[in-house]
Amino acid sequence: MKKLAMKDLAMRAVLGGAVALGLAAAASADPVLGTWKTQPDDGSYAHVTMAPCGAAVCGKISRTFNAEGEYKSPNIGKTLVIDMVANGDGSYAGKVWRPSNDKIYIGKMDLAGSSLALRGCVAGGLICSKQTWTRVQ
Repeated sequence: MKKLAMKDLAMRAVLGGAVALGLAAAASADPVLGTWKTQPDDGSYAHVTMAPCGAAVCGKISRTFNAEGEYKSPNIGKTLVIDMVANGDGSYAGKVWRPSNDKIYIGKMDLAGSSLALRGCVAGGLICSKQTWTRVQ
């Protein structure tokens, strides 16, 4: 009977530790995760859903809109924000894809509350085009 009680106690300790680790991981989720609304580009804008991709963050186009409302763009499901790695100060570095010209650029992001400043850069980051995205509630 005593051996069974010890096994039960050990199992509870292991399960308790696993739950604690799970809660710690959830509490430390990257604040950039979620859905963001882009600024219009060539008359259209999108909702981009940011999610973990390995040790980085990636953003996929989840919905698209134009002047007439929501439409089914062929870009839905494509990755717009590529392998963004947090620098620990609200800034990120990785790559971005611009659908209107099908080019990938050096990407930088800065998170400030419910605003995300995203830049696509060329020439080693010297020349950048910027958009400010807003969090979708």
